[in-house]
Amino acid sequence: MNAALIAKRNELEATLRDAGSVVVAYSGGVDSSVVAEVAHRVLGERSLAATAVSASLARRELDAAVALAHERSWNHRIVTTHEVARDEYAVNAPDRCYWCKTELYEVLAPLAAQRSAAMVTGTNADDLGDHRPGLQAAGEHSVRAPLAECGISKAEVRALAVVLSLPTHDKPASPCLASRFAYGVRVTPEGLRRIERAEEAVRALGFTELRVRDHGDLARVEVPAGQLELAAASGGALVDELKALGWRYVTLDLAGFRSGSLNEVLAAPALRRSP
Repeated sequence: MNAALIAKRNELEATLRDAGSVVVAYSGGVDSSVVAEVAHRVLGERSLAATAVSASLARRELDAAVALAHERSWNHRIVTTHEVARDEYAVNAPDRCYWCKTELYEVLAPLAAQRSAAMVTGTNADDLGDHRPGLQAAGEHSVRAPLAECGISKAEVRALAVVLSLPTHDKPASPCLASRFAYGVRVTPEGLRRIERAEEAVRALGFTELRVRDHGDLARVEVPAGQLELAAASGGALVDELKALGWRYVTLDLAGFRSGSLNEVLAAPALRRSP
């Protein structure tokens, strides 16, 4: 580690230590796993990693999160959230994440209160410049973001994960399944299960970084630009698999995989809406 990263790690440890007790919103990704690991090291049993389970969480993500928490001997708990039952969430406007995080923090708040703990997330410094309505919900519920507070970027989070020997250090971003729905396409438990099955089908064809985007009758498949030829060669299988799940049309995005591609439409100001 270079001197700057050492200083940031020390600051992160001090920030968590000063909190006294924390409940970490732990999804299994690299950001929240770094926060959970450092909190565990400095706070021990006064740190609780909480994983929210709902229809929008892929089973493989839950299994990986639980396995890592067990492997690292973290104090870990699974909680249940019901964001899909909220109409404000299900209508899938650009502020969907606000309602998701509102549900999460309302579920975690009593748990944090029982432990006299602060709620903390894995939001990093880079996230502050992105379209993240969930940050407003965090502010409304006094949720802290130690990585962002310490100015730790995504690249630095991954570097810290390497130093901490976390297997998530190179894990691709894997947001909730609802993020695959084009804005305006209603999020339902059935639709979420369909997305999960679709991505497992594409993964079975040999792709590891991918998204299947739901545009109603159309499924838009994203794989890395360097694998477009392979995806095109698998076109028959892709079409068969996804049409069997109910889509009428299947398309391969020639721009390649890019995280958050559905937010590209938000360049149109009329589509932005604050809660």
